Amino acid sequence: MDFVSRITRLPHAFEPERGRDALEHVPDLSDDLAALIKGAGGCSPYLSGLMAKEGAWLTPAFENPEAALEAEFDRLRAISIGEAGGDLGDEMRRAKRRVALMIALADLGGVWPLEQVTGRLTDFADLVVGLAFREALKPEIRRGKLPGATMEELDQSGGWVALAMGKMGAGELNYSSDVDLICLFDETRFQPDDFHDARSSLVRATRKMSGLLNDLTGEGYVFRTDLRLRPDPAVTPVCMAMEAAERYYESLGRTWERAAYIKARPCAGDVEAGARFLHALKPFIWRKHLDFAAIRDAHDMRLRIREHKGLGGAITLPGHDMKLGRGGIREIEFFTQTRQIIAGGRDPDLRVRGTVEGLSLLAQKGWVEQAHADTLTDHYRAHREVEHRIQMVNDAQTHRLPKTEEGIARIAAMMGVEQAVFEQRLHERLEEVHELTEGFFAPDAGAARAETEEDGHDREILARWPSYPALRSARAVEIFDRLRPEILRRLKDSAHPEEALIAFDGFLKGLPAGVQLFSLFEANPPLVDLLVDIVGTAPALARYLARHSGVFDAVIGGDFFAPWPGGATLTEELTGKLANENDYEDRLDRVRRWAKEWRFRVGVHHLRGLIDAEEAGRQYADVADASLRALWPVVVEQFAAKHGDPPGRGACVLGMGSLGAQRLNAESDLDLIVIYDPGEAEMSDGRRPLAVRPYYARLTQAMITAMTAPMAEGKLYEVDMRLRPSGNQGPVATSWASFRAYQSDEAWAWEHLAMTRARVVTGDESLGADIESFRVALLREKGRDRDAVLRGLGDMRNRIAAAKGASGRWAAKLGPGRLQDVELCAQAGALIGGVAERDIGAALDGGVAIGWLTDADRAALGAAYGLCWKVQGVSKLLTEKPVAEDEIGTGGAAMLLRETGCESMDALAAQLDERCGAAAEVIDTAIARGLEAAS
Repeated sequence: MDFVSRITRLPHAFEPERGRDALEHVPDLSDDLAALIKGAGGCSPYLSGLMAKEGAWLTPAFENPEAALEAEFDRLRAISIGEAGGDLGDEMRRAKRRVALMIALADLGGVWPLEQVTGRLTDFADLVVGLAFREALKPEIRRGKLPGATMEELDQSGGWVALAMGKMGAGELNYSSDVDLICLFDETRFQPDDFHDARSSLVRATRKMSGLLNDLTGEGYVFRTDLRLRPDPAVTPVCMAMEAAERYYESLGRTWERAAYIKARPCAGDVEAGARFLHALKPFIWRKHLDFAAIRDAHDMRLRIREHKGLGGAITLPGHDMKLGRGGIREIEFFTQTRQIIAGGRDPDLRVRGTVEGLSLLAQKGWVEQAHADTLTDHYRAHREVEHRIQMVNDAQTHRLPKTEEGIARIAAMMGVEQAVFEQRLHERLEEVHELTEGFFAPDAGAARAETEEDGHDREILARWPSYPALRSARAVEIFDRLRPEILRRLKDSAHPEEALIAFDGFLKGLPAGVQLFSLFEANPPLVDLLVDIVGTAPALARYLARHSGVFDAVIGGDFFAPWPGGATLTEELTGKLANENDYEDRLDRVRRWAKEWRFRVGVHHLRGLIDAEEAGRQYADVADASLRALWPVVVEQFAAKHGDPPGRGACVLGMGSLGAQRLNAESDLDLIVIYDPGEAEMSDGRRPLAVRPYYARLTQAMITAMTAPMAEGKLYEVDMRLRPSGNQGPVATSWASFRAYQSDEAWAWEHLAMTRARVVTGDESLGADIESFRVALLREKGRDRDAVLRGLGDMRNRIAAAKGASGRWAAKLGPGRLQDVELCAQAGALIGGVAERDIGAALDGGVAIGWLTDADRAALGAAYGLCWKVQGVSKLLTEKPVAEDEIGTGGAAMLLRETGCESMDALAAQLDERCGAAAEVIDTAIARGLEAAS
């Protein structure tokens, strides 16, 4: 049917002169068409400009507008496959001008209803997204960058798909809309060895596709393209593997993302792969139960948007945001989508993308009153038409009404009505939408809760819980509501209910998500007892749990409370787990997850008195050793794939300080040194060879990154490399020859003290043996100069005291006669006595053996050190801060007293002062006595 016979309304030319100019570009029209052209051109500078460029095309297109647009679509397809000439980018921009012009006139003249207007815009967007990606992918395939891809199967190559989101996904694009896309690929199409090349190729093609659509040239642009709706867009590539996206939504997906996926639709590329992905995501989007918590989430989103955009307050038309403002388009969309989320899990009929269609079905199913659905549908269509006219003026991506009277008058003219009538009708619609939707989103909707289980608890604390992230999903709320009475009862029955509730509140507040953990508690009630035990005793461990709640999985493994397996068994276990992972990042996350579970086990055993601080220190060190021993070969393999195998004998990783002595606490970082032996080699032999020094420097940095980089499972350990030769000023990796020369000729006395605890943890066995032999010989040689060792010890103590200042009442590590002071004294005894053992007891025995320390001295130092270690080990489990009674609470204090055997905290403080004071006096006397004897 021709265009003119379907005209039902006409805009008024706001600028008559501009309207008459527009008529010159599209001559010889019937009266109604001429009035439409004059009115459109006289209201919109943008449309007037399009008429100037495309008037010749427009006149014949009026005979059959649908066929004219389809012909444009076919023309672009022919160019894409080479059946017609022309630059695809320029021709897509030309087609966009024509599509935009015809659709605007059909909209302004009432030729097409809203659904056809937005549908045609969406059809064009689908087409050009697909064509742009095809164009972007062609050079990747020609250059062999996409493994296994062929030009014959271009649309399915790599299983790439663009998911249209938001209005595009629903077929509801607005006039000047950008297109929201999530681009994914099916990683199962590729062999594991080809994965990274394939991903890189598809990421490049996706970026180029976006550029083809986004870039503004002399011919205009096609569509503004937004790729930020993908998972975690700040750190993920513009094209993601489907499996990675599924993992994200399963573990971290939020309610707004569930709502977004209601409208998701494969629009370009391998649409079958996209459909499979959306099918796999159904459990995330659609919950089996009635998901009333989504109301709260949607309400919170609305409030955040209002606050962020400054859209609060009464409805006034100048500058009002038709999309996000009160009574606007988003209110109707949220109202519809939230009800779909609530009930769509049980009723698949409600799983539709369109807003109008969704309102109709909700009314049919009894979820919305028919009258309300009809009203919101009418207002939605009217709002969208106003939105389109705002955007048509200058093709601006805006949803705000003009701020001036003149601007609003222009929009009223485009609507074909008087300004006063327009303003009155619009204000009434906005108010009615706000009234209908605000009641549904009231913060206290459906929030009634039985309060009997809250008796005896701080209701102010309990009232905060629904706002926490862990209770934002309806499924989490549903499960937690079943757990809540029993949790509160057990907290109430704990030794210190108020402290336990406060600690549990901190734990719950820190949880990023709750569904999996709450399900685990429901299936394994003893875990609730363990949680109450932890929050009632160790707030730091509770906070750790909040960040890493997955460690609870280890508790139900059956051997959580079995005897400690030892470092060798742990290394073997972790190495086997990493062998089952192919992806490098997956291996790094697997190490993190494994280490967290074992460190949690150590903490729980210590908390429950199954082990003491001494044994906990050894077990924490076993976990660190196993992590390093399993991870180092993985890092080397990854690095060698690009730069070749390590030149010469390779490298060794040395543990220094507490790691070297195999004595860590819950918060310890790792002091490391890397030593390499290139032998006669000068370069590596890989695809990108490196000279030996940068090779090992970069390999060491890769190891540090592998341990410290924040990933999905957090960090593995913090790493300190300052004990290497020349400290932070030296290279991160030291050659074997340089290390020997430095230690023999240049190292300070404190560096020789540090070598008493150095230990090869992993690396080449023959090099490790040589390093240990050298260490033993070095200690014997450097220890002969007793005067230099003792003066170095005195200088070191003075520098530490000056740098760290006075120690507090509960400081266990720093201060005269405390951990670090006794360790330095023991290291001096080991160095002077040539003692190779790293254990502090053996080192103190070495001081006695050479006559530097007496048996009484050794006993005093050992007593102080043992007590300080217990305080330090417990405090690091209880709190990240130094021990303070107001921090650890009575539960923590009880653990500390159990560990130390003291009757009260005052008695413990007195004993700590007494023993450390005696130890400090011993060290002062021993240094003076040693220096006197040496002279």
